[in-house]
Amino acid sequence: MRFKKSLLLSIAALATAACVTATVVTLQAPAPVAAATRHAALPPGYQLVTLPNANVPNFQRRTLYCPGSKRVLGGGAEARGNAAILVGSFPTDDGRGWIGLGRQIGYNDVGISVFAICAD
Repeated sequence: MRFKKSLLLSIAALATAACVTATVVTLQAPAPVAAATRHAALPPGYQLVTLPNANVPNFQRRTLYCPGSKRVLGGGAEARGNAAILVGSFPTDDGRGWIGLGRQIGYNDVGISVFAICAD
């Protein structure tokens, strides 16, 4: 009887191991996306345009326009300097560019950079 019990426990253990092994899922890394596929997601005529940092009087707007007939999809600005604060970052009224402005506490001017994402 002891032999049968030990044999049944061994068979049960093997069956359990087989079930566990059968349910193991192998995960694979996704296949790399082809460069053409990644670029296909960008809108036609996509272009990142920048207006490099320049010092301007506090609260003076710096405006960057998209080239040609392109329209702005988004953008941003950066205020640079000790205690510099970005006061505004928004599109132009006509939707063709981006505006950035800021101030610097204790100074009469501030460094402002502007960035725009443009497309046809």
